Amino acid sequence: MKRTILSVISGALFLMALAAISPTAQAQHCSFRSSAGGYGFTHSGVVILPTGAVPIAAVGRANLDVAGNVSGTESRSVDGGFADETFTGTYSVNADCTDTTTIKFYESGQLVRTSILLIVFDNNSREIRMVQKSLQLPNNAFLPVVIAVQAKRIFNEDD
Repeated sequence: MKRTILSVISGALFLMALAAISPTAQAQHCSFRSSAGGYGFTHSGVVILPTGAVPIAAVGRANLDVAGNVSGTESRSVDGGFADETFTGTYSVNADCTDTTTIKFYESGQLVRTSILLIVFDNNSREIRMVQKSLQLPNNAFLPVVIAVQAKRIFNEDD
C-alpha cells in the first residue's frame, strides 16, 4: 500500500512539474464561469475502519454553478452495501485551476458524511481530478480515506 501511495505522489509531482514548465498551461486560467456545468463522475478507493480497509466505488452526476455551489446525485457501494445519495456544497476556483470543495452527502434526507476534496480542473475545465482529503461523520468522527475521483463534463460547448 505504501508503494502505491508513493507511486501516486510521484506521478502527481511529475505532472505538477510538467505543468509548471509548459507555457500553454501558464497561459490558461480557470474561473467559476469556465468550470460551471454538469459533470459525470466515478470514484473508487478505500475507507479505513478500525477493522481494516473497506472498498468504496461510486458513479454520479454533479452540477457546478457560477456562484460556487455544487449539487448532485451519487450511487455508491461501500463494502458491498449500496445506497443512492444526494449532495450539496460549495467550491472555489483558483486561476491556476486548483480548487477545494466541501460537500455534504445525504441518504433519504439524513446527513451521512461531509467530505473535503482537493480538485484540479483539466482539459479546459472539461475534466476534474480529485482526491478526498477528509471524511467526517455526523457524530464529528473522522475516518481516514484513500479515494480518487475523476469527472468529465457531460456536455461541452465544442460538441
